Amino acid sequence: MRRQDINEMLWFMEVAQERSFTKAAAKLGTSQSNLSHAVKQLELRLGVRLLSRTTRNVAPTEAGERLLRTLVPHFNDIENEVVALMASQSRPSGTVRITLSDHALEWIVWPKLRPVLADYPEIKLELNIDNGFTNIVEERFDAGVRLGESLDKDMIAVRIGPDWRLVAVASPAYFQDKAPPETPQDLVAHNCINHRQSRSGGLYAWEFSKDGRDLRVRVDGQLTFNSSIAMIDATLSGLGLAYVPESLVANHVASGRLVQVLEDWSPMFSGYYLYYPSKRQNSPAFSVVAKALKAPTSV
Repeated sequence: MRRQDINEMLWFMEVAQERSFTKAAAKLGTSQSNLSHAVKQLELRLGVRLLSRTTRNVAPTEAGERLLRTLVPHFNDIENEVVALMASQSRPSGTVRITLSDHALEWIVWPKLRPVLADYPEIKLELNIDNGFTNIVEERFDAGVRLGESLDKDMIAVRIGPDWRLVAVASPAYFQDKAPPETPQDLVAHNCINHRQSRSGGLYAWEFSKDGRDLRVRVDGQLTFNSSIAMIDATLSGLGLAYVPESLVANHVASGRLVQVLEDWSPMFSGYYLYYPSKRQNSPAFSVVAKALKAPTSV
């Protein structure tokens, strides 16, 4: 195989993953015209169309998806080996990319990783907030942080935090002219703040449990967010009743700024896990980050 063939395959892979000639060209440091020409030459040589192009979108064809599935693991292995080889000659360095929820970031991950930046100035962190389920291999993350019940079996998973629960809260001002709910069913009479799930696009149904009885309630209200932090801010402003992680509102409840309701209906969820591909050689920088996250939590 010619070196040019390898370059064209690499360029095709970047366009297919970015779904954009513009973004891929910027990432590769070349022009869109050069990139387009290289992909066309590869398509001519293979005799198949690899990308479907419109004025707004670029997406792999069936043949393109097949080639992409073959190329990505091999190029990732090469990249990981080069990174590991370079890193072995010096202090841990490079970028570590992690996808996680805003709750995991605020409660577990950031408190543990903040000291890493001071101890290892050569390490860069990219913490991408996404409350949905991200394919870390396809989207080229080093790792993700999610609940244990939602992890794929082909991942290495290490628990990094304790069990936790969601709690229903509202400001005292909100309850001035409304009776607090005594059961989950009472929520239908309240202005509830919804949570939009990033990947599925659906609204989270509030989950409750008491004495072996499980309930899922579809609530309604004026506001919908995809961030727990924004939901809490709106709740503090008296704009509704929200169902949010207890650890993020504990101080507000203790100070009286928020009132907790339906406490005996709030179930526990399993703690967060750091997960990453099992078939991958991790860099020294990632090992430093993983070690920090695996350390016992003081939360």
